[in-house]
Amino acid sequence: MRAFIAIDLEMPPGVRELQEKLGCRAKLVEPENFHITLKFLGEISSTAAAEAEMDRFEGSGGFSVELRGLGAFPRPERPRVLWVGVSSGRLEELGRAFDGRFTPHATIARIKGPCDLRPLLAREWRFGSQPVSTIKLKESILTPRGPIYKDLYEVKL
Repeated sequence: MRAFIAIDLEMPPGVRELQEKLGCRAKLVEPENFHITLKFLGEISSTAAAEAEMDRFEGSGGFSVELRGLGAFPRPERPRVLWVGVSSGRLEELGRAFDGRFTPHATIARIKGPCDLRPLLAREWRFGSQPVSTIKLKESILTPRGPIYKDLYEVKL
């Protein structure tokens, strides 16, 4: 199974409005799939190792994240992914504990063709803050219409 460790988020109305005004061909992330990936695991045959890794953080305490700014991977001139920045010292600490290359973000669109995002990226975006109290192990089931995420395991912080 294809799996990852994540934090679920509520998609703010401002993010949805931004998606609708994007102006280029893109696969938009559905509100129910809005999340921060702490670690992409890829294909795994058992969840035991991931569950044990997650269990280390049980009871460590929740925190808040602030959603602000936009970015693009791999770069703004040739974007493939548009994302909202997520900031919190505790999130960055948690993310780096799972993956040393962690870049805190929540994907909002996968760009499907040429698109100049530089005007959007130049603006200052603020989408508010949200509490974080759990991390989840999720299965990613790829379909022609997009991924379906299934919760497999949850740890309360």
